[in-house]
Amino acid sequence: MAIQDFHKSRQYVLRGIFIAAFLLLLFKALQIQLVDSTYQDRARTTAIEKVVDYPSRGLMYDRNGKLLVNNNAIYDVNCSYNLVDPKMDTTLFCQLLSIDKPTFKTLINKNFNSVRFSKNVPFTFLSKISAQTYARFQESLYEFPGFSIQIKNVRGYPYRNSPHVLGYLSEVNQKQIDKSKGSYRTGDFIGSTGLERTYEEDLRGAKGIRYLLKDNLGRAVGSYKKGRQDTVAVSGKDIITTLDVELQSLAEALLKNKSGSIVAIEPRTGEILSFVSSPSYDPNVLTINRNRGAAYNELLRDTLQKPFFNRGVQAKYPPGSILKTVMSLIAMQEGVMTANTPVSCKGAYYYNGVPRGCHQHSYPYNVAIALEHSCNSYYFTTLRNIVDKFGFNEPHKGLALLNRRLEDFGLGKALGADISNEGVGNIPTPEYYDKLYPRVEGSWKSPTIMSIGIGQGEIEMTTLQMANLAAIMANRGEFYIPHLIKGFVDGTPIPDKFRIKKSVNINRTYFNPIVEGMSKSVSRGTGNTAFIPDIEICGKTGTSQNPHGEDHSVFFAFAPRENPTIAIAVYVENGGWGSDFAGPMASLMIEQYIKGELSEARLELKQRLSDKVILNAIP
Repeated sequence: MAIQDFHKSRQYVLRGIFIAAFLLLLFKALQIQLVDSTYQDRARTTAIEKVVDYPSRGLMYDRNGKLLVNNNAIYDVNCSYNLVDPKMDTTLFCQLLSIDKPTFKTLINKNFNSVRFSKNVPFTFLSKISAQTYARFQESLYEFPGFSIQIKNVRGYPYRNSPHVLGYLSEVNQKQIDKSKGSYRTGDFIGSTGLERTYEEDLRGAKGIRYLLKDNLGRAVGSYKKGRQDTVAVSGKDIITTLDVELQSLAEALLKNKSGSIVAIEPRTGEILSFVSSPSYDPNVLTINRNRGAAYNELLRDTLQKPFFNRGVQAKYPPGSILKTVMSLIAMQEGVMTANTPVSCKGAYYYNGVPRGCHQHSYPYNVAIALEHSCNSYYFTTLRNIVDKFGFNEPHKGLALLNRRLEDFGLGKALGADISNEGVGNIPTPEYYDKLYPRVEGSWKSPTIMSIGIGQGEIEMTTLQMANLAAIMANRGEFYIPHLIKGFVDGTPIPDKFRIKKSVNINRTYFNPIVEGMSKSVSRGTGNTAFIPDIEICGKTGTSQNPHGEDHSVFFAFAPRENPTIAIAVYVENGGWGSDFAGPMASLMIEQYIKGELSEARLELKQRLSDKVILNAIP
């Protein structure tokens, strides 16, 4: 009995093992077929081809509806390795694509052990062939099974200007692909600079996907599930920019063969009417094609002119005497002077017997006269009054107060414009001067730093910040963040931050003498080269000292005086006095915008300024 019981027990164990093994195999089969999609996905890749349809990228227009950026087709040759006929005429194939046979072998023999390539999945064989090559190859495409054409869109520029504003596209890198969560893949393009970068998500659109059934030889035989899983490509949003292309073209002509920048703003909205950095380049040379790399490297190697350097927002410039307007407002608001405070000036400002230069002019018995003649003595005194508000031995408190006020004007920080790589300029702080003069505690006082009262020394701004100051003067203390987006064609609202009015927290009445002084500066003072008889321009010249060579020419203004429609800043490196170049350039821009054209009498001035060559400037 014992032996029989042992055999029965053994049978039960064996049966249990077989049942357990069966259940385990059944569970694994269910997991593979119903839960884990890995094997299903592998099977699908051999039976279904995923075809990506690229959308049309959004267009860009100027504020008057003129097309600034369009799309041009480029063509990639894709290859499905398993479908390639080994007996194909490779000589003809290479002739049609203008490549040689060694190149053909290199391009077709991928590392198929890598996850990046599969013999059953199309890969890019040759990218960015020309339209002429495409047309020639397309006629014979039927002779080369396994090869197909992928059409993509790249940018074209009907107007050869505004590259720093519009930006350019580049191929995505692996880091961008990884961060995109499937939005980009190898060979895709992305906005790298300018508006292309800022509004990439709006401009790029959405790709369409088509799933094609393939037979056992990998040939497409129809749509998968009758196309129910297919999606249609959605074009990117068309953008209306704030630019006036005619004004933009004039600014670029005026800055030809010069280093500098011009920024013009509509004060009532903060819309940027013109934004030019010079030296520049034709944006068409960076259109995605097979010659783009060489063109890009050539521009990058130009370390003298630095065409990629955006002087409108990246260069940090001493603003010169245009800052005197802001110093006046802060001094009046802080109660350390009034609109009628007189300051003696005898051609220089003297401290401890050492003169600081000014020039001969009528007695500055009020703020307006001081601005009209750009009196340095007046603003050395003004700066000291602000910094010494809490006492001569408390300059830290006074300078900290000045810093807070300047920040209200958008200085020392980025304004938040929709321009890539926006700089912040520099507003020196008490801590900065403590490091600069570290030897003895209290070693700096208001006389040490009074050059910042006339926009010199350590204070620096971008041209965009200067133009925004002009808009603040035009609006008597208010401004909107400068921006380049006017709207989307489909009605999508622009970002909320561009519609919020900001204030500099200065009593509006204090702007009256400032505006009066700016008007007199143009009509009969240092800025008279900007004078136009039938347009009242309120402006201020600046001559920014340059230790490396000729001084920089600076001018900011708005016009007309009442209900102004344009505010502008012009900065010409090594241009000399503000009245030499910046002033007359600004007046031409103002006339063009307000009247729609330049008068015959002023065309000669435009030509003379355009023809002048001033290069090799140091930013």
